[in-house]
Amino acid sequence: MTQDTALDMKDVELNELDPEKVPMAAEAGDPPVGGGGEKNGVVKVKLEDEDDEGVSTQKFTGLSKEELLKVAGTPGWVRVRWALLVLFWLGWAGMLAGAVVIIVQAPRCRPLPVMEWWNKGPIYQIGSPETFQDSNDDGVGDIQGIHNRLDSLSSLKVKGVLIGPLHVTREDDFISTELTNIDPKFGTEEDLSQLFVAAHKKSIQIILDLTPNYLGGNVWFNQPEEINDIQDKFKQAMTYWLEKGAGGIYFSGMEDIHKYPEFLEELKNITSNYSTEEKARVLLASTDESYFENVLTLLNKTDVGLLSSRFLVAANSSNQGENPLGNRITQYLEEVGDQWNSWAIGGPRVGHLASLVEENLLHVYQFLLFTLKGTPITQYGDEIGLRDLSEQPASSQKPFMQWDDSVFYGFSSKILPQQSNINANISFKAQEEDANSMLSKYKRLSELRGKERALLHGDFHILHNGDRALAFLRSWDQNERFISALNFDPNGKVDMKLVGHDLPEQGSVALSSDPQRKEGSSVSLTQFTLAPGEALLLKYPYNG
Repeated sequence: MTQDTALDMKDVELNELDPEKVPMAAEAGDPPVGGGGEKNGVVKVKLEDEDDEGVSTQKFTGLSKEELLKVAGTPGWVRVRWALLVLFWLGWAGMLAGAVVIIVQAPRCRPLPVMEWWNKGPIYQIGSPETFQDSNDDGVGDIQGIHNRLDSLSSLKVKGVLIGPLHVTREDDFISTELTNIDPKFGTEEDLSQLFVAAHKKSIQIILDLTPNYLGGNVWFNQPEEINDIQDKFKQAMTYWLEKGAGGIYFSGMEDIHKYPEFLEELKNITSNYSTEEKARVLLASTDESYFENVLTLLNKTDVGLLSSRFLVAANSSNQGENPLGNRITQYLEEVGDQWNSWAIGGPRVGHLASLVEENLLHVYQFLLFTLKGTPITQYGDEIGLRDLSEQPASSQKPFMQWDDSVFYGFSSKILPQQSNINANISFKAQEEDANSMLSKYKRLSELRGKERALLHGDFHILHNGDRALAFLRSWDQNERFISALNFDPNGKVDMKLVGHDLPEQGSVALSSDPQRKEGSSVSLTQFTLAPGEALLLKYPYNG
């Protein structure tokens, strides 16, 4: 083998090696490969791109600008462009037509009703400010005390606080009654103005009770020589306090007012004159009538927000009687129509909820108030089950609010005149830490009522109306539905069958007074059993 042959064979062997194993440096004397150069012992190789047949390929550079312009004007490209343009607009028009069809065929959203602040949450009544919170350690609750408890009231998600009466008066003494002067034991007008401002910052409006003769028998006096004078006084006081910033005016004993339809019309005009887009004002009246027919008669003669504090418990607590509760509620709502209405159980002149119904039914009536169609109005202390001091004289039955378990319940640092154990172990603070307490249920119900359209302003339909139980549906447009199921029997279970309104087979627990029912658990809507005194709030989605 010659030297040249040996070199050729060596080249072949190197070419067959794995590329990673080909030495980067050439042997001494090897010629450069592929026209490459050598620097510092490193061989640089320049390779030509070749196709499978060994022919060098050309890199495509596209058309030049001049060539594109020349081609763009040819008849073929013009036709292509017009075809693509027509297809684009046809596609766009098709999508638009499809969207229109979907919108037309989709269910229309129901227009929302006008909602003022008093429609959006409960109103909290402090009918005896002297027993709510003492701020200056004199043993008497006052305006500043209410101011100091605004955080607690805000936690209840109330929209209004109804206070008073606060004005100067003596029992059955028309001459001494000054509706624009605050009784000094409650504080000053400056205290009230500061309360207006502080409450408004927490989205709470203050409603003033201007019931004239609240310490006497006939709250409107109604002696012939006093009728016109007291009505004039009331209108002047109403104007005075609305100008000062009150969110509304309340009075009781509507049935005792001389020619009340005409008088109420005048009061509504005053309220309207002081209402603005930023702050609407409310006029609220109540009646002490316990006869349902008389309540309907009053309601029929006025469209003011009438509050009846008796008829929901006019029958006995088990809901028996010739006119069951479900019937009375339905009749009442039919009479109300589209006007605003409110609900209460008890009141300053009637008593606290816990003193009017059996203990095992407290949750039932609490759920009832918050799930009916209308604004719930609750007394101070009803959120924790506070009872009246029944062993005391009638004028002293109002209990002090019990905020905590300290010696004087957080109401005052002064020794309290009341000596009673009827409300032992009841306090706002203790119930805040108990998920099954009256207070916890109050807060949860208030939250649901404020955010769920069905509970806020939805339609009302009876699903079950028995001697011992009631169930009704609250629904609004395409929103989630709620069913309130209530057992008014404190000692016995009740089987409930719901009928009508295209109910699904299953619902889920939104809230229950029975700790055994867990929130979110499923319940058959065809038939289920309520425990004694159980209040159950169910929900299910809109199904079209």
